[in-house]
Amino acid sequence: MTNTVPAAGPVRRLAGTLHSHPRLQLSLLLSAPLTWLVLAYIGSLAALFMSAFWMTDSFTSNVVKVWNTDNFTALFTTDVYRQVALRSVGVALAVTALCAVIAFPIAFYTARIARPKWRPLLVVAILTPLWASYLVKAYAWRLILAEGGLLDWALAPFGLEGPGYGLTATVLVLTYLWLPYMILPIHAGLEQLPANLLDASADLGARTGRTFRSVVLPMLLPSVAAGSVFTFSLSLGDYIAVQIVGGKTQLIGNVIYSNITLDLPLAAALGTVPVVVIVLYLLAVRRTGALSSL
Repeated sequence: MTNTVPAAGPVRRLAGTLHSHPRLQLSLLLSAPLTWLVLAYIGSLAALFMSAFWMTDSFTSNVVKVWNTDNFTALFTTDVYRQVALRSVGVALAVTALCAVIAFPIAFYTARIARPKWRPLLVVAILTPLWASYLVKAYAWRLILAEGGLLDWALAPFGLEGPGYGLTATVLVLTYLWLPYMILPIHAGLEQLPANLLDASADLGARTGRTFRSVVLPMLLPSVAAGSVFTFSLSLGDYIAVQIVGGKTQLIGNVIYSNITLDLPLAAALGTVPVVVIVLYLLAVRRTGALSSL
C-alpha cells in the first residue's frame, strides 16, 4: 500500500510563496497604506498645485480652468502676501526656539534628575495637555489673555499688564500647544546620553555650561531638530489660534481660509507656500540626522 501526500491547496501554496519571498510579503502588507497615502495625500497635493494655475471669474466667482501663473505672480508682487508669508515663517521659528528653550530644563529633569519610578508618570503628565481639545485650550488662553483677565490680574501688582491679543499672544499660545512635541524627543535623547560622558567632562574640569555646550548640545542636536519638525510645521500651518487670540494679526493659514470660498485658485497658490517651506525645512534638518530620530 502506497501513501500519497495530498496536494497543497491554494492557501498553503500562497503561504509558502510568501514565506519564501519576504520582500513580496512586505510589499503586500504596505500596499494598502501606500495606496491610501498616494491617493489621499499626494493626490490632494497634486490637485492643490494644479488648481493654483487656474483663475477665478471676477463676476461670477466661478473657477475657470484656464492655465496661467497670475496667482503666483500676485504672491511675489503683492506686498501683503509677502509680509504674511514672512510673518508666518517668523512665528514658526519663534515658536520653535521658545519650545526648545523651555523643553531643555523640563526634559533634563524628567530624563536625568527625577527618580526612575517617577519618570513614566512625568512623561504622562507632559502628554496630558495633548489629550484636551485644541479649541478648549485655545479659548482658555483667550480668557487668560483678555483685558482684565487672569494674566493682567497676576501682573498688576508689578505694574505690568499682559500682551492682549495679537502676534505675541499667538506665539505664546502656539508655544504652549506644541511644547510636548519638543519635550519628548529631547527627553528620549537625554535618556540615551551616556552618563560616563558627563562624568568625564566633569573630571576634566569642565563646568556645567561648558559640558552643556560641548557634550550635551551636540549629541542632542538631532533630537532638537526632530522636535522642531513638529513645532515648525504645526505652527506654520495653524490658522485657528491666530483667529482666536491673534486680534488683527494675519498669518498664511487664516489668509488661505478666508480666500478658500472667494478665490480658490489664489488660496491654492497660497497653500503651496507652507508646503514648499516645510519641504525645504525638512531637507535642511535631514543633514542633522533628525529624521532618523522621529
